[in-house]
Amino acid sequence: MKADASGGTRPGLAKLLFAFACVYVIWGSTYLAIRLAIDTLPPMAMAGARFLTAGGLMYAFLRLRGEARPSLRHWRSGAVIGVLLLVGGNTAVVYAEKTVPSGIVALLVAMVPLWMVLMEWLRPGGGVRPSVRTFLGLAVGLVGMVMLVGPESFVGGKGGVSLAGAGIVIVGSMCWAFGSIYARQTELPTNPMMTTAMEMSSAGVVLALGSLVTGELGSIQWGQVSGKSVLSLAYLIVFGSLVAFSAYVWLLRVSTPALVSTYAYVNPVVAVFLGWLVLGEPITTRMLVAAAIIIAAVVIITTGRKPDDAAKKPAEGDDPAAYPAPRANGADHGSIDARSASARPDRGGMKAGRAHRHSRTASGGRE
Repeated sequence: MKADASGGTRPGLAKLLFAFACVYVIWGSTYLAIRLAIDTLPPMAMAGARFLTAGGLMYAFLRLRGEARPSLRHWRSGAVIGVLLLVGGNTAVVYAEKTVPSGIVALLVAMVPLWMVLMEWLRPGGGVRPSVRTFLGLAVGLVGMVMLVGPESFVGGKGGVSLAGAGIVIVGSMCWAFGSIYARQTELPTNPMMTTAMEMSSAGVVLALGSLVTGELGSIQWGQVSGKSVLSLAYLIVFGSLVAFSAYVWLLRVSTPALVSTYAYVNPVVAVFLGWLVLGEPITTRMLVAAAIIIAAVVIITTGRKPDDAAKKPAEGDDPAAYPAPRANGADHGSIDARSASARPDRGGMKAGRAHRHSRTASGGRE
């Protein structure tokens, strides 16, 4: 038996395959689950219920296991990150899926690494200038984004993606990227799962209050809420925000960051396939070419970093989708939705910006 990153024995192949399947498939499927959930549930209220429930359950579980209570400073940092990643990032995904196919949303979320590189470069106080390889990845990614949305969308023509919907996803992805960078520079608990619980709980409270103030919560016609929406919400809570993220954190301890980060390339493919299979979303030649270009750009950027830099990058999702690793999402970018996760900003999945902490656990020392 070989030793893993934490010094213990390496787990069996079956466990590794199962954990990777959870991260690949569950976080990739959160985009579909979000689309089904908002069929009869208001977007903000749905997202608030998801994160408040998942965050509360995770926090209670960790405290019962003897995890230390976070300090007020931890809660403040967690709340800021939660608002950026899950309120700004993941909720943008939720609203965008009202007008943009879930597969295209997932592909747009996959560009989070591009925004992170630009923000790292342009930030005040001395940014990090991208390498020639990274510049190439940025250029390739932007070409893929324009092709995916459709040039006609920018001139008011027909046949392209909703420009407003795509714009919401892009702004949300930028929120996710900014939150992920901020997460690396602030004080947080050493346990990445506690950090995630705080982020989800804080975001859930903000979203619940927002749905109350905007009238979303009061407008719900409970008799018209479908069982499909309720089951999709339950799936996002249990699998997107709890099971997949737990598998992700475990993989960071027993596998290499480079291998774990491959979820960022697989999640969009899963999302596009499920959108076509379940929702009948069209898959055009242009979409396939754009998807290949975007994923190639993400590979160019994320595989061209120095090992030390890659270890510092937040993950998503639900997740989200996400830096290597993110989604919350889920990506959906969940809450890593997500990538930091989700998530994937869905990272739908758990894409919170926590890999800066995750790397510590992986080395014996995110979303």
